[in-house]
Amino acid sequence: QVQLVHSGGGPVQAGGSLRLSCAFSGRVFSNYAMGWFRQAPGKERAFVASVSRSGGSTKYADAVKGRFTISRDNIKNTVYLQMDNLRPEDTGIYYCAAAWAVDWETSTPALDNEYDYWAQGNQVTVSS
Repeated sequence: QVQLVHSGGGPVQAGGSLRLSCAFSGRVFSNYAMGWFRQAPGKERAFVASVSRSGGSTKYADAVKGRFTISRDNIKNTVYLQMDNLRPEDTGIYYCAAAWAVDWETSTPALDNEYDYWAQGNQVTVSS
């Protein structure tokens, strides 16, 4: 059984930075593409970023391009989301997720129904 344990998050002022981490266990981490999603108040959960099994390919939502960076460490079995220049509209509950993927290099799923396992969400609150 896959377990995803999410850490990081919390309050931050606009313009600040946060790093989210998500530790994976229970299966072979490098068999899974990884993603981050968020749910803003009153809105549906939305894609933020994803990274391929190798870490060599990434995909971002337009709203976070140039400000957020997703990465993974296949030795530490952890995926990260570095969030810089945060804005109030980045406020929400952030979730990491794992998607079993055949392709090693290019698979970067962006739909939540492509993901097999989800971590409990962590709140990020950006104040102006």
